[in-house]
Amino acid sequence: MRALQHPEVDSVELTTVLSALADPVRLRIVAELARAGGVVCGQFDVPVSMSTLSHHLKVLREAGVLRVTPQGSYRTHELRMDEMERRFPGVLQSITGVLGS
Repeated sequence: MRALQHPEVDSVELTTVLSALADPVRLRIVAELARAGGVVCGQFDVPVSMSTLSHHLKVLREAGVLRVTPQGSYRTHELRMDEMERRFPGVLQSITGVLGS
């Protein structure tokens, strides 16, 4: 399984994070991650194809919002809540709070 690149949180811009979160499907993914803690790629409950889901996960990962961890033949997706909180205090917590998590 190919290793994925995650940006250093210190290099992430707020506009990049907000742009990644501006899509309703990505907001739904973030809400699921906030509730569950970590989700395997095929377990997301979103109304899109797997290729579209992969695209949304890539956008969130490249924006620094989530971390992907290989676990055998699967990948677990988790919010980078602590890192985002240090970089942009309250932003991700506010968004996940509004989403009902």
